[in-house]
Amino acid sequence: MSKQKKPKTKVKKIENFEEIQGRGKRLEVLINLSNDIREKENRLPILFNDFLYLVADQPELALRNIFQLFHDMVHYFVPEGKDEYEVSNDSIGFVRYDFSKMFVRDCDDPFFADRLFANRFMNLAKSFKKGIQNNHIYLFEGPPGSGKSTFLNNLLLQLEAYTKTPEGFMFETYWRLDVDKISNFQEFQNQINIFGKEESGKSNLKQSSEEYLKTTHPKKFLDVPCPSHDHPILQIPKAFRKNFLDELISDEKFKHKIFNDKEYEWILKDSPCHICSSIYNNLINKVGDPLEIFNMINARRMDFSRQFGSGVSVYNPGDEVMKKPITNPTLQKNINELFKNDEIKYIHSYLASTNNGVHTIMDIKEHNVERLIDLHGIISDGVHKVELVEERIKTLFVGLINPEDKRHYENVKSFQDRVITVCIPYILDYNTEVAIYKNKFSESVTSKFLPRVLSNFAKIIISTRLNLDSPAINRWIQDSEKYRKYIDRNLMLLKMDIYTGKIPTWLSEEDIKTFDRQTRKEIIADSENEGAHGISGRQSLNVFNSFISKYTKTGKPVTMEMVKSFFLQDSEKLVEYIPEGFIQSLEDLYDFNVLQEVKESMYFFNETQISNDIQDYLFAINYEPGEKVKCTNTGHLIEISDNFFKNFEAMFLGTTSSEEQRIQFRKDMQSEYVSKTLSQEIKLSGKKITDTEQYKHLFNKFTRNLKENSLTPYIDNANFRRGIIDFGTQTFNAYDEKLKKEIKMLITNLKCKFGYTQEGAKHICVYVLDKDLVRKY
Repeated sequence: MSKQKKPKTKVKKIENFEEIQGRGKRLEVLINLSNDIREKENRLPILFNDFLYLVADQPELALRNIFQLFHDMVHYFVPEGKDEYEVSNDSIGFVRYDFSKMFVRDCDDPFFADRLFANRFMNLAKSFKKGIQNNHIYLFEGPPGSGKSTFLNNLLLQLEAYTKTPEGFMFETYWRLDVDKISNFQEFQNQINIFGKEESGKSNLKQSSEEYLKTTHPKKFLDVPCPSHDHPILQIPKAFRKNFLDELISDEKFKHKIFNDKEYEWILKDSPCHICSSIYNNLINKVGDPLEIFNMINARRMDFSRQFGSGVSVYNPGDEVMKKPITNPTLQKNINELFKNDEIKYIHSYLASTNNGVHTIMDIKEHNVERLIDLHGIISDGVHKVELVEERIKTLFVGLINPEDKRHYENVKSFQDRVITVCIPYILDYNTEVAIYKNKFSESVTSKFLPRVLSNFAKIIISTRLNLDSPAINRWIQDSEKYRKYIDRNLMLLKMDIYTGKIPTWLSEEDIKTFDRQTRKEIIADSENEGAHGISGRQSLNVFNSFISKYTKTGKPVTMEMVKSFFLQDSEKLVEYIPEGFIQSLEDLYDFNVLQEVKESMYFFNETQISNDIQDYLFAINYEPGEKVKCTNTGHLIEISDNFFKNFEAMFLGTTSSEEQRIQFRKDMQSEYVSKTLSQEIKLSGKKITDTEQYKHLFNKFTRNLKENSLTPYIDNANFRRGIIDFGTQTFNAYDEKLKKEIKMLITNLKCKFGYTQEGAKHICVYVLDKDLVRKY
């Protein structure tokens, strides 16, 4: 057989290179890229006069130091949070914040902040607005594997990103010294000295300095950046600064803040660095006219670059401490030649690079121990010597520290006062722990679990990080035995819910009532001492990986039984970390919750009737028994009696409640109605009665209590159980219409309300029936 020849590939010849070059010139993509970069990276200096125009027009943007910039940066990335526990009027500011834009999006290694740390961090950022942050170092303390480094790296990354946005400008001083003007003023002065007594020199004396300069050659400039990043407004002499700003800024409200608030105290009190002060003083001697000096001042957008140590510097334990002063011999020579003296010392320490910036110490170990000790005096006094000159430092000092490394400073009393510690422990919020799993193993990992089961896995991990004793909760819950069907004896499961900002539905009305502001503050304060032990963040990911590798191969949804088996039977080493009896209590709470889901899915109620009953009751509690009144909301004629009140109140307090309990409940409802519902929400806010918090709370409680008996008729109904198993098959068609309708409603509601798949819904229904949970609870 003859071999077939492969066809040759034809290569198109390029005959007209000019045409190709023309296309390149017309390529707009590169032009657009250039425009985008120029807009984002523009650091060209602007004239001092133009800067002052910006101060007059947008003072809050133009007049910021590093602490105000940091505060604004945080609020740029983190939207306003939602205030805590909705069912209560008492707020302790325990807010649910969304940190995804700051620590997750566009971050190579996302950091997930739980609700406890999020509130600590936001409170810290807010304190920077109060102007009380000077002379401190902020140390983020947490055990290994808590994500400290990831947090700080992402924080600095976003600070850099923010300073490149239109909202993130911060200005620094940049001198553009007019070489000819300075030199010619000197020459002009020399001529006065030489010819001042001679008749021939009279014409020169009559010639003004400005006219004299017009005869010189084109301008030359010597650019001198301020190594300490002085804010341009500081170049206005301190004695004249207040009056100057009073004339410049027309916004009276903002002027009041500048002149009275501690946040802006630096504007009137701070002085320029020794280099800027020396340049100014020499120019006064050389030029004389302050206006000419201000024309040589430029304002430049401050560059924050961790890579080059400008505005942001990060020191790792292995980085040697820099002791030697930093100089610029070439620039120093040019300055000396221009001013004809050596009075201006262009010398500074490495700390000047982060003055009005962020100086970061990663872990207090090795060289960073020495670095921290060296910072002691600087943090305390804000000033240190660089050879013969004083260098003032106003920097945001931050660092990371493991608990065992506190020994390096905790015995130094004067330094303790300068350290503000922010706890960054292991995650204590199970919702955040789940978010970490989803990030590492993809969002689809949740579909492998029945609802609630993934959260329960996270709760077991978190139980290893909590303290067994909870003094604040113990003071609050006087009788914990009444909840033993639902939770553990140490009340960890209750604490976990509170740490996520949730008040469990199974709490009694009495305990909800005593869950006041002071109790909440004490419980949240206790969290400061938790999360320093147990399964670390890195270990948790390894444990979760082992679990899903074993239990998700079959394609069946992961159940609570699998989670329980994994921790108690498959992982002997993990059992040592988990509090005794916790997993069984977690299963009890899971059983209670899934029972409520099945009951609610089986329950059908007349919403209109319930709404009318609540509105009638809230109207009636303002009248005495024996009266007949017409409810203005429903139009119903109500005969006020003890029996009327008793029937309604029994839905909330139970049929065995005493008269004393019912009277107290009524008084509380009436007090809330008058003081908040009527006076604030209805009259002031214009809400309908059905939109008020009190109505919503009563409605939820009412319907929750009604559904309690929804499953009772089916407890011993074997046909009902078989019908659930056969749902979705041909066999299901053989059941009677009423049963089919009820089972279909049950499965549909479980899918729509609680996120079950059809198979998952069938499984959980059989689970509830087989474990006889209706009788148990």
